[in-house]
Amino acid sequence: MPYTAEVSRVNPSCFLFLIDQSGSMSDSFGGGTGKQKADGVADAINRLLQNLVIKCAKSEGVRDYYEVGVIGYGVNVGPAFGGGLAGRTLVPISQVASAPIRVEERTKKVDDGAGGLVDQKVKFPVWFEPVSSGGTPMCEALRLAHQVMQDWISQHQNSYPSIVINITDGAATDGDPASNAQAIANLSTTDGNILVFNCHVSAHTASPISYPDSDAALPDEYARTLFQMSSVLPENLLKAARSEGLGVGNQARGFVFNAHLEDLIRFLDIGTRPSNLR
Repeated sequence: MPYTAEVSRVNPSCFLFLIDQSGSMSDSFGGGTGKQKADGVADAINRLLQNLVIKCAKSEGVRDYYEVGVIGYGVNVGPAFGGGLAGRTLVPISQVASAPIRVEERTKKVDDGAGGLVDQKVKFPVWFEPVSSGGTPMCEALRLAHQVMQDWISQHQNSYPSIVINITDGAATDGDPASNAQAIANLSTTDGNILVFNCHVSAHTASPISYPDSDAALPDEYARTLFQMSSVLPENLLKAARSEGLGVGNQARGFVFNAHLEDLIRFLDIGTRPSNLR
């Protein structure tokens, strides 16, 4: 059965995030948060990177179980890490851990043990900054992702397949992205094909459509295109989705349409649970 390779320092896996940085990402999320989509996506990516660092942290330091990359697409298309990682496409997770742009102090609500909530100050590393300007050159971003994945696979033939996660709020402005996404999904290691997931973040209050197994309920051709661009969830990620209480079918795809901020966070959490670490 594919998608069963253990993730180790000898055979690491890889996450590549494609982030829409078009002008409309300055709009607010739906669902009443009031937060701009660009800000919410940046926070979600930075939180995920922090969680991956923690996941890979051992007594002797951070082990390189993963390589991680972020590609932004808007006015420009290219690597979107800031600070000391600027210009780099894929970075071992230990180097991500050691090179945030800055570490902010933020406040979060925590259980006070008596049924209430109290504010707690936490450290929040920032690697990726919000940007919202220009069009949506998704095809160009996918072509770059294909080259990055092709190069990565040539050096990691036996690894758990990479996962490419595209986060967007609009249709591509440079053509039909479906064939570009399919070209990525056609790449493979000995353990299976590269997985391509898509998350459409929304300014609307309509309910999200999460992990559908057909496009029958999707509202328009744009949503159906993103669905067709998305890979079927392998068994371990189906289990992860079901553990979150989602009633997903066996042919569910890694796709959420009209995602609000909390749906985006859950999507990223489920999408980045590839395997046990060794």
